[in-house]
Amino acid sequence: MKTIKGPALFLAQFAGDEAPFDSLESIAQWAASLGYKGIQIPSNDTRLFDLETAAESQTYCDEITGMLADKGVAITELSTHLQGQLVAVHPAYDAQFDGFAAPHVRGNPKARQEWAVAQMKLAARASRRLGLRTHASFSGALAWPYFYPWPQRPAGLVEDAFDELARRWKPILDVFDENGVDIGYEIHPGEDLHDGITFEMFLDRVGHHPRANILYDPSHYVLQQLDYLAFLDIYHERIKCFHVKDAEFRPSGKVGVYGGYQNWIDRPGRFRSLGDGQVDFRQIFAKLAQYDFDGWAVLEWECALKHPEQGAAQGAPFIAEHIIRVTDKAFDDFADSGSDRALNARLMGIGGD
Repeated sequence: MKTIKGPALFLAQFAGDEAPFDSLESIAQWAASLGYKGIQIPSNDTRLFDLETAAESQTYCDEITGMLADKGVAITELSTHLQGQLVAVHPAYDAQFDGFAAPHVRGNPKARQEWAVAQMKLAARASRRLGLRTHASFSGALAWPYFYPWPQRPAGLVEDAFDELARRWKPILDVFDENGVDIGYEIHPGEDLHDGITFEMFLDRVGHHPRANILYDPSHYVLQQLDYLAFLDIYHERIKCFHVKDAEFRPSGKVGVYGGYQNWIDRPGRFRSLGDGQVDFRQIFAKLAQYDFDGWAVLEWECALKHPEQGAAQGAPFIAEHIIRVTDKAFDDFADSGSDRALNARLMGIGGD
């Protein structure tokens, strides 16, 4: 068995224009002061990271890893959540997602999609130069507007959407394979890969590609009432990344899973800071230890109530307390009577006269 690494922090929700959140060096120092040993870097945020330079320059990557090592932290993964989203965008969401792209491709869906694909390939090369084995991203979505079958979907619509999604991602996955890096797709509402079934539909279409894997975040399963512990039993071989995020689901006589168009604070399903929600993290960490997950436990802070700095400060000790230092011996070794084949035979009543 292997011990999970951590605690680590996803920087996307903390990066800003004011110190200490406005540069990688200062935000890393801040994270380390809270007890974090790793950071997941949003590769789209140029205040923190230059993806294109990282893909081309080993010197740049070595300087970053060296600087972070001096602060006492390591990079867990690069994230391309926003770029991955843009690999596949349904036209209904063009305006809302346009801001995720570089300014020169906004308003041009074809150019935006090509830019997103190029970004993903840069991320594969940058990850290799940084010595990373895993990467965090979104799948994007072409079928999401049709997730509820009313009006009745035309025959083959979902199948065609997943065929196209796989067609777009297969060349990207091949580049990640060339660079020795797994993609962990965050299973997330709003993405075509939003539960186990949809992940399997995609996996089938990319030929069970070895680099097509899962970023496990139990909060998204709570909100859609999916069994997040059974998910680990089913998909543990494909789980390569882990977001430690809490959530709660409190339906009423007025509103349930779909949320009634309410804002986050009023929705029955909402994200919470670690320890404030309903996720059974003790069982999650136990199962991940059981299944030899050796990646990082990364806090993704999202909460409608608590201040982010308080959530971050409380998150590091929460994760550290839940990480299981796996044992290298059996608890009943003290009673071991050794190996004796003759004794075994007598105990089973075989052999002899």
